[in-house]
Amino acid sequence: MTWLWSIVKLINGCVLALLLVQSVIYLAQLVVAFIELRQHRRRASRTDPWWMLTSGVALPISILVPAHDEEETVVENVRSMLALHYPDFEVIVVNDGSRDRTLAVLIEALGLQKVERVWHAAVPHQEIRALYGSPRHPRLLVVDKINGGKSDALNAGINLSRFPLFCAVDADSLLDHDSLLQVMRPFIEEPEEMVAVGGRICIVNGCTVRAGQVVDIALPARPLALLQSIEYIRAFLIARLAWSRLGAMLIISGAFGLFKRSAAIQVGGYSHDTVGEDMEIVVKLHRHFRERGQKYQMRYAADSVCWTQAPETFGVLRRQRTRWQRGMMQTLAKHRAMVFNPKYGPAGTLGMGYFFFFDIIGPIVELAGLLLVPISFWMGEVTSQFFLAWLALTFTYGVFLSASSLLLEMMVMRTTR
Repeated sequence: MTWLWSIVKLINGCVLALLLVQSVIYLAQLVVAFIELRQHRRRASRTDPWWMLTSGVALPISILVPAHDEEETVVENVRSMLALHYPDFEVIVVNDGSRDRTLAVLIEALGLQKVERVWHAAVPHQEIRALYGSPRHPRLLVVDKINGGKSDALNAGINLSRFPLFCAVDADSLLDHDSLLQVMRPFIEEPEEMVAVGGRICIVNGCTVRAGQVVDIALPARPLALLQSIEYIRAFLIARLAWSRLGAMLIISGAFGLFKRSAAIQVGGYSHDTVGEDMEIVVKLHRHFRERGQKYQMRYAADSVCWTQAPETFGVLRRQRTRWQRGMMQTLAKHRAMVFNPKYGPAGTLGMGYFFFFDIIGPIVELAGLLLVPISFWMGEVTSQFFLAWLALTFTYGVFLSASSLLLEMMVMRTTR
């Protein structure tokens, strides 16, 4: 019984310490995010979107849209992208070996015809079968290729893109009409050093969408999607703003991110050996520039909004989160030399260290603590009064963080609307 009591006490102490440290980190992230958002608002006030639209300072962008079995929504989404407010851009839709009528509906609805384009295979991908364009939509190029996965489709888009920046967007995502202007701002402010900018992801469940644009913002009706709305605000405002401020941002969502094409080619484009290609390419960029001692920057644009559909069933949510966790673990394993390594700056010590400690080690410790709760009660290590007090404190703190996230959301909305 003595050794069992020692083990229970040790695990309970580790769980308590882990939760306390994580709570302090959340509070620190909140403060840093508030400072970054205030500075972002000051920068935004100096570069009005209308000025960027008409002054000629905005660089041309290639929007890359990997599509696999998207026949239900692809036409409307492509039309909405073609109608974005931006001076010079192209939309490259990559049909990644769809088994449904994705390519057929695009050809029929947009009047596509086979075209030729000179391009160079700078990054690897599966064979391209045909290219399609339309006289009615000169900004549009549709690529039909053999299935190779999302990262493979993005690599094909990189090779075929003509512009110095590319924007990776999911085929089922919707961009606000001025999202490209907002996400371009950091590249205008730091044209030499900026290599990647992440846009903000919002949940479209419950909103009213017309002609590919969100015209009325509302909360989701289903409880699971509603909970994710609060989660997305905390993840994409507090955490990403804080990591951006500290120079340790490791994730730019695959649903919406803007990259310097030459930098992506230097690191070999998107990797095929991970399901978390969006995180892995960002980590590769950090590693590449740190190892060469080159100055670079990555930033998060809170006012550049992309709308996406959140899972409304536990089965879909489980598959999504399993894929995210696998991708994160694969990236950490592949770039394990960066973890806690000061050679890689804040990205290695803060960013990689945080993910390793709190997203890999943390859940194991927390699960062990939960499993030992009945034993702790039985041994008298935890009393009911202490347990209830801890639950109340944790709940109150969580409400405080969520309310603070909503305040930051209101600050962003005052900036953009």
